[in-house]
Amino acid sequence: MFDFDGTLVDSDTALLDAFVVLGVPADEVTYGHAVAEECARLGLSLDDYVAAYDTTAAQPFPGVEELIAGLGRWALCSNKHPESGAGELARLGWRPEVARFADAFGWRHKRLEPVLADLQLGPEQVLMVGDSEGDRWCAEQVGCAFAWAGWNERTRLAEPEGLVLRSPSDVLGLIDGRLG
Repeated sequence: MFDFDGTLVDSDTALLDAFVVLGVPADEVTYGHAVAEECARLGLSLDDYVAAYDTTAAQPFPGVEELIAGLGRWALCSNKHPESGAGELARLGWRPEVARFADAFGWRHKRLEPVLADLQLGPEQVLMVGDSEGDRWCAEQVGCAFAWAGWNERTRLAEPEGLVLRSPSDVLGLIDGRLG
């Protein structure tokens, strides 16, 4: 299972640009939250944010395309708005078995339980890969393995505790070695 923004796609600039277009100073924007929560915190309309977000701007991190191609089953669990998320998945040609976005969680922070249920898997059978404390928290709540997307410079520079992967190809090795 993967987070989307900051994990599979380098989206920090795209996320930030939509807020800046709406008049929010760049230094007031934070990452890792449900989009509706961040819009509410900043006093913005979610619809205005979605209209300002450019679904063509975020690109996969180097090595992610190869990672996706090497996976059998995979899922996406994201705080992203479903319109933006579906648009980016279609543009990239990615087809996760399950893709859950912010609307699936009542516009609050994502949770892994519904994704596990859709996949018909237990937490011991999955690895969650993400770039934020919220992603780690999701994995902790269900008791599944978690790894940091250290190929995201923002994540790597934060020096988080736990397993920090250096490249997307490390995910396949980890799955083969620990969960295979």
